Amino acid sequence: MTGVTDMAGNDALLSLSKLQVAYGGIHAVKGIDLEVRRGELVCLIGANGAGKTTTLKGICGLLPVKAGSIHYAGSDVTGKPAFRLVRSGLAMVPEGRGVFGALTIEENLVMGAYIRNDADGIKADIARVYHLFPRLKERRRQTAGTLSGGEQQMLAMGRAMMSRPKLLLLDEPSMGLAPLMVQKVFETILTISAEGVTILLIEQNARLALEVSRRGYVMESGEITLEGEASSLLDDPKVRAAYLGDTD
Repeated sequence: MTGVTDMAGNDALLSLSKLQVAYGGIHAVKGIDLEVRRGELVCLIGANGAGKTTTLKGICGLLPVKAGSIHYAGSDVTGKPAFRLVRSGLAMVPEGRGVFGALTIEENLVMGAYIRNDADGIKADIARVYHLFPRLKERRRQTAGTLSGGEQQMLAMGRAMMSRPKLLLLDEPSMGLAPLMVQKVFETILTISAEGVTILLIEQNARLALEVSRRGYVMESGEITLEGEASSLLDDPKVRAAYLGDTD
């Protein structure tokens, strides 16, 4: 699977400057700089425990920022609560999906639009999600807790799209999925990106993440150690040895 989103411009929609995030006495993110421009699909790769998910939670206001700053859509949003960021067009699909298991698929999608009051627009966006994921339409009255892992990932992505995000943060969308489902999820990520949604992708499948992204960052032990065009990172010997399984 290949594909790269064209940039809509050179202006940064998201910019992290010297960002530090700590939790439970662990200094997980140690002063990183990262930028995602409008219209880009950018990936952040690294081993388990590198600080990737903590970075996303810091951006989203789910973990407190120890130092540094977060600028989003031209404003300093450092320390802003998560619900305010959602209202400004930032949405996250968390690792583990986080669907509402006792609610139906359609009720989950409606929950994703909780900040909106345009009934006709919500109805149209539910139809759009069903177009992206026909399997969800077939099972729309089924409770989310009874879905397969792949179906729950589809639902989590669809629910995030119901808020009409400008910036979509994806945390390990391929985790635990069968290869065919991984392909479907990543095809949908490319479709969403092509529609103009800016995406920051965290993904342990480094090869796949770099193949679909415009640019990439490599994170190790809470620090950014490499950054650049995704195609260049795919050819970097250090990246190939550490994350792509190449031993040459």
